[in-house]
Amino acid sequence: ITNNDKTNMYRANDLNRDQSYFLFNTTREQLDYLRFPLGNLLKDETRDIAKKLELNVADKPDSQDICFVPNGDYSSVIRKFRPNSFKSGKILDVSGNNIGDHEGIINYTIGQRKGLGIALGYPAYVTNINMKKNEVTIGSFDELKRDGMYVNKLNFMKYENINDKLNVDTKIRYNDKGNPSIIEQVDDTVKVYFGNGVSAITPGQAAVFYENNDVIGGGWIKSSFD
Repeated sequence: ITNNDKTNMYRANDLNRDQSYFLFNTTREQLDYLRFPLGNLLKDETRDIAKKLELNVADKPDSQDICFVPNGDYSSVIRKFRPNSFKSGKILDVSGNNIGDHEGIINYTIGQRKGLGIALGYPAYVTNINMKKNEVTIGSFDELKRDGMYVNKLNFMKYENINDKLNVDTKIRYNDKGNPSIIEQVDDTVKVYFGNGVSAITPGQAAVFYENNDVIGGGWIKSSFD
């Protein structure tokens, strides 16, 4: 991530290592004090510099897991803070029919296909998770797609507010390449319109908006709409 004008953030040259999705919530005030000196380099170039400087991290393997989760046991961490996530409940089809039971919504994520334990006669995906009712809904891939979403708890870097509709690329997860979209701000919420529909929009995930390599900012997905 490069940061030359002090009040904006940009994607890194190495898009496979770009961390701007996680840093979207950085404020304009904080950017004034931040510099990202590796933003113009590829990972291999950074390692070469470390080797020339004889740093012992030059060949350190890439991090794969969350550092504060011991032994990759994510379930134990979630059980501590969200014990209701392991409560059994209903599995529904998109028409609201009860077609099975689950052993906790913690075992499911929107867009999931494997491990559902339900045979519908066609490839099935998790299309919705209702935390209040402790229900999981599954359906076809087409039923997984949504035309747009609402994003709140906003933070903007490039602009203080979005005054008009804006054409952007929107990422809804870290490894997402970005989706062409139009965003419109209404009070403290941004409405995002996807031209061709997007699959597996997940409430609680970050949504980050880009103009080319400029990071506009983002927020947290509140809900999707058809």
